[in-house]
Amino acid sequence: MMRTTARKIALLLVVFALAACARQAPPVTFHADGMPGKLSDWSVVVSDGATLRLNAGVVPYDLNSALFSDYAHKLRTIWMPNGVAAKYDADAAFDFPVGTIISKTFYFPLPDAQWDGKSVARVDPAGSDLVGEKLDLSKVRLIETRLLVRREAGWIALPYVWNDAQTDAKLERIGAIVPLELVDAADARTEISYQVPDQNQCGSCHNTDNLARVLQPIGPKARHLNRDFDYTDGRANQLAKLAQAGYLTGAPQPAAAPRAADWHDAGAPLDARARAYLDINCGHCHSAKGPANTSGLMLDVHAQPGIHMGWCKQPVAAGKGTGDRLFDIKPGDAAGSVVVYRMDSDDPAVMMPEIGRSTAHREAVKLVGDWIDAQQGACN
Repeated sequence: MMRTTARKIALLLVVFALAACARQAPPVTFHADGMPGKLSDWSVVVSDGATLRLNAGVVPYDLNSALFSDYAHKLRTIWMPNGVAAKYDADAAFDFPVGTIISKTFYFPLPDAQWDGKSVARVDPAGSDLVGEKLDLSKVRLIETRLLVRREAGWIALPYVWNDAQTDAKLERIGAIVPLELVDAADARTEISYQVPDQNQCGSCHNTDNLARVLQPIGPKARHLNRDFDYTDGRANQLAKLAQAGYLTGAPQPAAAPRAADWHDAGAPLDARARAYLDINCGHCHSAKGPANTSGLMLDVHAQPGIHMGWCKQPVAAGKGTGDRLFDIKPGDAAGSVVVYRMDSDDPAVMMPEIGRSTAHREAVKLVGDWIDAQQGACN
């Protein structure tokens, strides 16, 4: 009797093991050319409809201050083939090797226990729903995953939109509009048209150098990555973790690397918080080399207070976007500054950034407004 029971237990263990193997996802696949039609063709993130998890070798990361996208939360990851690594740069995006796949999955927490087809929670996007490097899909709604893939000819951007079952995402090269209803803590509801960018729109942001005219990553820079993250094997600095994983070479100790402020951190100086927000949200265009350099308004980390940073600078070719304000930044007067007016608008002919959002970031408008109001000086 005991032998029979033992055999049954052994048989069950074998069955369970085989089932587990059957469910195991294939390894990450780098496609050197072409445009795979499904996100699962890459096998970077894996979903069974109940849980979204990272595949083996895929390293998650976050940013000290992040780009705003209609209050969407984001799961960011990096994967590289064996034997190659990115080269550290103290200022620019790291020099990533051919074969690198950077992913960014956009999702929203659910305000109720069940997805009703449109309602998502409007909560601080800096909060993470990642537990053990997994997302519980009963609590969130996946919208899209964007891939940046480093091929021999350079970077390519691929936008994938998740299906209703949250089991896979389909390539949408022409982008998509996803109707959503943002629900805040007071149950106030705002309808938005969430925009998944097309490939050209991806390029309009990721083309950070007007002369080079090639796509580049925006977030993976030392100052944005220099922070701690809760990995499955414990909390660690992200730069140190990437080096430990063999994904980064030449990085100094984190204490010697630059670090952007977390704009949410009320304990940090107001100037550092506002500058960090403007750097990540505006600086990739409004820089000396960026697509918006003809505006004369520089909002990246290198800009110095003065006319090139908007101080008492009259806007160039902004048209309706000025709101009849005379200066990009009017020290001591946020309400009289073009920058705040455009941040606070959801009019496509006015708002900045001009793509990537359909609603204003209330908290950031207040932050930048407080920063401008605190500035000294007069525009004569």
